[in-house]
Amino acid sequence: QVQLVESGGGWVQAGASLRLSCAASGRTFSYYAVGWFRQAPGKEREFVSAIARIGDLTIYADSVKGRFTVSRDNAKNTVYLQMNSLKPEDTALYYCAARYGGNYLSRLGHEYDYWGQGTQVTVSS
Repeated sequence: QVQLVESGGGWVQAGASLRLSCAASGRTFSYYAVGWFRQAPGKEREFVSAIARIGDLTIYADSVKGRFTVSRDNAKNTVYLQMNSLKPEDTALYYCAARYGGNYLSRLGHEYDYWGQGTQVTVSS
């Protein structure tokens, strides 16, 4: 069982930066790949980024590539999402999710086993 808690969201102006954190419980966090997803009001949840269990592989949605960077510190049981050059269209509730095992990085939410409650990011123009 893994419990995930996101933090770091907030309200910022376009062009600003935020760093989201996803803190996990459990001693086996390093066995899990972690993904970030977001959902804006009235829209479907969409994939943002994912990182392999030891951090050697990462993937990004085209919409955030070059602006967002995912990283992890397994000693702290935490995954980070550094978000730079934020745009109003990045406004959403951001979730982290964990998927057990391997270096397969999924863009599909239903392939993740555990989810956090989300942290809100609002970017004004």
